[in-house]
Amino acid sequence: MSELKGIPVVAEAARARSGEKYLTPQGFTAVRDGIRAPRGLSPAQGPPQGQRLPGWLRARAPTGAGFHRVRALVREHRLATVCEEAHCPNIGECWSAGTATIMLMGAVCTRACRFCSVDTGNPHGWLDAQEPENAARTVELMKLRYVVLTSVDRDDLADGGAAHYAACVRAIKHRNPGTAVEALTPDFRGVLADVAMVVDSGIEVFAQNIETDAEIDATLADLRAAGVDLVTLGQYLRPTLNHLPVERFVTPAEFDRYREHALALGFLECISGPLVRSSYRAEQALDRNNAGLDNSRAAR
Repeated sequence: MSELKGIPVVAEAARARSGEKYLTPQGFTAVRDGIRAPRGLSPAQGPPQGQRLPGWLRARAPTGAGFHRVRALVREHRLATVCEEAHCPNIGECWSAGTATIMLMGAVCTRACRFCSVDTGNPHGWLDAQEPENAARTVELMKLRYVVLTSVDRDDLADGGAAHYAACVRAIKHRNPGTAVEALTPDFRGVLADVAMVVDSGIEVFAQNIETDAEIDATLADLRAAGVDLVTLGQYLRPTLNHLPVERFVTPAEFDRYREHALALGFLECISGPLVRSSYRAEQALDRNNAGLDNSRAAR
């Protein structure tokens, strides 16, 4: 263990605890799960203890041959996935079905959002030059007809990583011309030229995350007025004690009401449910059946 400005830093191999600084294999420091523990408290480990979840928020544990095959491909090609880095509750279902959301430009974000468990740090311009081809090869091996690409925020790069993002899309399209690509991008600090670089790279869907804690109907109206065609709604779950607490658990019936309201506003589809995430069942987004979800069954 070493010291950086009086803060203990552990080696990656030691697997830092949540809220603890560690040294990445690329040589820069990061904070595990993004948020440092409050001063005077020990770093938290894992999700908050004693937080009782309603039955509809209990996901199956990841297991099975399909899950292990996807994990092996991710490891072999040195890819980060939002499934792992953001502690997605649907990782068992998605990986068992042979799908994954690839997270580009590494697993360390330059921002520290209080609701997100992706590690935080400053990569100082580091990028994996092999990532475009590695991502394309993985999509080919998984035989994906639809792939979601997301990424960390990279404020250390002049273009926010837009050129690298676009290179990954082009590599995937070159090797897999029949695969549809969805780009779930960072905000690129609002620089429209950088946004356009990704939009013009050959993607089929451009997506963004919106976080809100109240007035869901008003948020839906704003999104529709901005020209958004499709929206997904899900429940925030507190990753660790260092993150924002959950104010309330939205019931499955409420998610059904939000979906009905969104469709009435003119959205092509609204995938709405407690465990829904931005890229969850993305390939089924336009099947017009809530991506096969039955919230009435989840409530039992």
